[in-house]
Amino acid sequence: MPSTVIADMAYDPDTETLSVWFRPSGRRYDYFEVPAAVYDALRRSRSKGRYFNARIRDAYPFAKAEGPRSASPTSATMPKTYTTTVTRG
Repeated sequence: MPSTVIADMAYDPDTETLSVWFRPSGRRYDYFEVPAAVYDALRRSRSKGRYFNARIRDAYPFAKAEGPRSASPTSATMPKTYTTTVTRG
């Protein structure tokens, strides 16, 4: 079942960065220091929005990504390096 909150997501295991695109705005937020096991559990969860809110949203440092809004992660929107301000939840 598609999420009504999360439009798309991508994970970089090298940096443990989870990028989440939200509905309906298309805004992307990057969550740092997210273990691969947490990302895998998010992918497998029946309710991605509920899992995200309970286990990720306030648990990991995050930053709102700058630039154009996009609902589809690509190499252009998922850079290996980030220039952002990190906020701790």
